[in-house]
Amino acid sequence: MVRQPSKKLRKNLFGGGAVVVLAALNAPAAVSFVEAKYHTYKIAQPGYQRKYGSWQQVDVPSEYRVNAIHAALLRTGKVLLIAGSGNDQKKFDSGTFETVLWDPRGNTFKKIPTPEDFFCSGHAQLPDGRLLVAGGTARYEILDGEVRKAGGGMRVKNESPDKAVTLRKGTVFRSPSGVEYVSRFDVTVPRAKREFEVSYTGSGQMKPWKTKVTAAEARVFVEAREEGPQALTTEAAQYEIVGLKGADADNVYGLAQRLTTEKQDFQGIKGAYEFDPRAERYVPVAPMKDARWYPTLVTLDDGKVLAVSGLNDVGDVVPGDNEIYDPATRKWSRGPSRYFPTYPSLFLTKGGKLLYTGSNAGYGPADKGRAPGLWDLEKNTFTRLGGLTDPDQLETSSSVLLPPAQRQRLMVLGGGGVGESPKSTARTSIVDLSLATPSFRDGPALPQGTRYLSSVLMPDDTVFTTGGSRQYRGRGGSDVLKAQFYDPRTNGFTEAAEPTVGRNYHSEALLLPDGRVATFGSDPLFDDKDNTRLGTFEQRIEIFTPPALHRAGATRPVLGEGPEKVDGSGRVTYRTADAARIATARLMRPSAVTHTTDVEQRSVELGLTKGAGTVTVDVPKDRTLVPPGWYMLFVTDGDGTPSEAKWVQVG
Repeated sequence: MVRQPSKKLRKNLFGGGAVVVLAALNAPAAVSFVEAKYHTYKIAQPGYQRKYGSWQQVDVPSEYRVNAIHAALLRTGKVLLIAGSGNDQKKFDSGTFETVLWDPRGNTFKKIPTPEDFFCSGHAQLPDGRLLVAGGTARYEILDGEVRKAGGGMRVKNESPDKAVTLRKGTVFRSPSGVEYVSRFDVTVPRAKREFEVSYTGSGQMKPWKTKVTAAEARVFVEAREEGPQALTTEAAQYEIVGLKGADADNVYGLAQRLTTEKQDFQGIKGAYEFDPRAERYVPVAPMKDARWYPTLVTLDDGKVLAVSGLNDVGDVVPGDNEIYDPATRKWSRGPSRYFPTYPSLFLTKGGKLLYTGSNAGYGPADKGRAPGLWDLEKNTFTRLGGLTDPDQLETSSSVLLPPAQRQRLMVLGGGGVGESPKSTARTSIVDLSLATPSFRDGPALPQGTRYLSSVLMPDDTVFTTGGSRQYRGRGGSDVLKAQFYDPRTNGFTEAAEPTVGRNYHSEALLLPDGRVATFGSDPLFDDKDNTRLGTFEQRIEIFTPPALHRAGATRPVLGEGPEKVDGSGRVTYRTADAARIATARLMRPSAVTHTTDVEQRSVELGLTKGAGTVTVDVPKDRTLVPPGWYMLFVTDGDGTPSEAKWVQVG
């Protein structure tokens, strides 16, 4: 016997006047239809939303829909959505690079001219509120079986100590057997290094000086002019540069060993820019020394930015040549050397060391640079941290510095096996750096194994996690349409409203100044469970409103007038009629997120002094705890209801 729905339920499900053949409820499709309708009804109820929150899709005009590969919250409250070529070979070939600026307050959009392909770049917040964007795509990958012309890295040598040499794209390198290869990019080779050696005779007299010249070197990717086996080589050889004459022909030459038709990986660019949130445009700065694709940029305690890892200009993982950007000079200098796989999750910790949680986005061998540890930049030493469950499933995992930052506890959530592995883990693990001998300990498990999980710090000290997929890039229809809150105080998860849009590879989530969470992107391999239809990039934006903002009769505490910069004592005072009900204050660094990697966000507990119609917050002076920059200041009441954020500059 089929149970009949009530009249009230039928009205809610189908509306007045709808005719339903109840016998059809015996059919599975009809049952599924009714269940879906009832679910839609249920999640719209105020009681449900007060307990679990709610989701709402944003109306994005078609001309502003982009493949959001990167998302960054600017100090203006607007969100920069960077696509570059958006993982679209055709757009790359046509030079179509996109950036859209979204203002959540009025839901307005603006296209931003994008000078280079920032697809898979790195980014970091600068002290003055600008966003540093560095690296991106110079060339798309060509998979095994699709490479028609032999190619690979060519080392270009310059033995002249008198001048540097620039070789333009299209320069021809000729092998000893006469096979010709063409460079795909410009390359500049510095002049050789000249050193003078001084020696003495046995009687102490100085001998004539000897001059030692050490050749300079640069790399460039080359490709054979013609298809065919004659261009394949795995033997080292010296290559003549066609067109050079005289001394230049003697001093400048190429060296290569492997020129093959094996898979050719993505290649990075050296370009770097600052995005000015006031002028709303990209401003070019000095390029990096190394090209980088999939790099991590992490802000240091002095406001400088460390660029780490990435694929270089020949498609190899940068072998540990890291560099530091100085926003005062807008130039780069050499940083401490250490190898990491691409998009490593590196967090500035109290005292200035960087914690590498082991989370990464993939490129690099499975047995190199994967172990988590503490990196002392000054000594360039690395101390491994043990205790992590499923250490072989850190790729595409999520990592956060748990709130408040003063406790120095970091969490790893989910992840999967290296490359296109079907493995995924529900493991979460936490390391407490305040302990004498820190090591990871398991936290509560996620509802299921999850790759690409987005994790966002909230003003009430919880961590909101959403999306992801069980399998690599959502294969088998494995997107996880679930969300939950992790509470560091109870070390447990609580359920949140379920999103309606699946998010896996190339997806992002970030906290908005009004206390909501915006989610973007997703780049599945396939659009169906049977993996027969190629996937399409998800361009919808969906916003989560947390339960506190739905509570009946909830009025948010309000911060009134106050300065935009912390004073010399680390204090800032605001007018407010809600001083009595304000319970906590948090300084929250805005996100700059891509590939599940967001090393910018952090939440700092502030001292709180209440006055007559005022509230004063005290900001820690330790810049390893609070790196210089613009922050969102949230206050919450005793029920965890947050104010809207005030922007304030520190340092």
